[in-house]
Amino acid sequence: MTFSPKPVAALVAAALLMPTFAFAAPPAPKGHAMVVSVHHEASDAGLEILKQGGNAVDAAVATGFALAVVFPRAGNIGGGGFMLIRLGKHAQHGEKSGKTHFLDFRERAPGAATADMYLDKDGNVIPRLSTLGYKAIGVPGSVAGLVYAQQHFGKLTLAQDMAPAIRLASEGVVLSAGEAAILHNRNLAGFPESVRVFQRGGDFYKEGETFKQPDLAATLTRISTDPDDFYKGKIAAQLSQSITSHGGLITPADLAAYKVVDREPLTGQYKANGKTFDIITSPPPSSGGIVLLEALNILQGENLPAAGGDRSAGQVHLITEAFRRAYMDRADYLGDPDYNTMPLKEMASARYAAAMRATISPTAPTPSDQLKRPAGFLPPPPALPPAHTESRETTHFSVVDADGTAVSMTYTLNGFFGCGATAEGLGFALNNEMDDFSSKPGAMNMFKLIQGPANAIGPGHRPLSSMTPTIVTTHGGFFRRPKVEYVIGSPGGSTIITTVTNDFLSQAVNGLSVQAASDAPRFHHQYLPDTLEFEKAFPHDVVDTMQKMGYKVSQTNPADTNTAGVWGGSELITIDPKSGALAGANDPRYKDGKVSSY
Repeated sequence: MTFSPKPVAALVAAALLMPTFAFAAPPAPKGHAMVVSVHHEASDAGLEILKQGGNAVDAAVATGFALAVVFPRAGNIGGGGFMLIRLGKHAQHGEKSGKTHFLDFRERAPGAATADMYLDKDGNVIPRLSTLGYKAIGVPGSVAGLVYAQQHFGKLTLAQDMAPAIRLASEGVVLSAGEAAILHNRNLAGFPESVRVFQRGGDFYKEGETFKQPDLAATLTRISTDPDDFYKGKIAAQLSQSITSHGGLITPADLAAYKVVDREPLTGQYKANGKTFDIITSPPPSSGGIVLLEALNILQGENLPAAGGDRSAGQVHLITEAFRRAYMDRADYLGDPDYNTMPLKEMASARYAAAMRATISPTAPTPSDQLKRPAGFLPPPPALPPAHTESRETTHFSVVDADGTAVSMTYTLNGFFGCGATAEGLGFALNNEMDDFSSKPGAMNMFKLIQGPANAIGPGHRPLSSMTPTIVTTHGGFFRRPKVEYVIGSPGGSTIITTVTNDFLSQAVNGLSVQAASDAPRFHHQYLPDTLEFEKAFPHDVVDTMQKMGYKVSQTNPADTNTAGVWGGSELITIDPKSGALAGANDPRYKDGKVSSY
């Protein structure tokens, strides 16, 4: 079905077809190698490693550890995440050029975790128990993931890759006004160790002051010397004691049992402007990749340029309806792949996408409570009780080296500074990732995402995630090698998937530069709640048009101006497939970010 604006008539008129946002001029292309992250010190740490002869994986490891120092609200060694790697011309350790790896170092539930651990005696979810404090902590995987990546795919040593982070923690970083303000976070206030480490015992850091972290520097030094110490040595014992002494569940055995999983990425294709793109993206326990592929499959049969320019009402309508349908499947079917069988092949099929596309009206939204899945494609979804409503801090960065190795990595503490607690004597914040499980089937988590039985809490399980690190290559065809064209990802809780999808479409379909795609105002729909959300910067005429079409809209989120993570952070790299020139974009919502290249 191709969208035609004619039936909408005067209701949407020219607003459907005309671009409504003034985009920035494209940046000057860069060459050789590039790191893009939300903090200039972390980007420079990765660049430092590239200049020392490290590859993109070494640079990613350096950037990841550096973000744990300079961006502690999300950068971490106390959380977990995913790293997507596509190897370049001179792959290490016997690997082949073009081989892809998806490293899953997502947090795991402790061995003592139970499905009803966040419910009261009446079976109701206890507010904040899964988000604040020691019972919210999952077994952290970031250290294991970064170490695994370095050992299996890096060129340098772990000590070399970690040296910039150790230096930043020891010598300190000068705080900007925004960074100083973030350390006032109220989630930290209830935990004495967090107050000591991040709030100087109540004498809050100010703009221009140097923030040193000696405890974290010592911890990082110990990891660089003996990474097993974090999971099986003295650090593990100290970390477990810090958690269990306050009522948390993580034991030395939980830490010792942690393993990184090297999974097969999901793949799909999208055709636009005479080109075929190969999408390499995240498999479960990330929901992001399959939702991205399903939404793109639905949109593949639509003529987006005919519907209007980027962020026009016509395009917003079609993209939103694709999101609505893909997020419905997310809610019903996805969970930890080690414990669930999921209909991923069926969800990603072109026939299913065509059937879904046929349910989209060109003139009006489909209310989520009236949306019906086409019969004959997927198994019946589990029955869920009625949902009820119960924040977000993740970080993403992208790296490309001179050999063409690309890394897209997203990792998280889940909420701002995770659960609010800091590991005593170790200097790092701890995650509240247990909230990403289903505390109760049908209940919404902190991001108002519906969680089904496949995502139930269980010992050793990994919670469902929205993180969507993605790499896009131009299709090789006969006798041609595919080349990396886009390295994409974002933080932002449930908005991650919609941000990544729009960043790709804005560039591949609408022809925006990488910086313009990152700058563009954002919109989001996730099936439930049935609200089309707009960033405050979104053109009001489009918002008004969508409301007149029948959407319930929201453009009043106060966190727009206070919390960049609400709308993600597009740290993007684009590679010209002909010249090989690199262009990067730091999301302007993160004032301290940087594109570092040489």
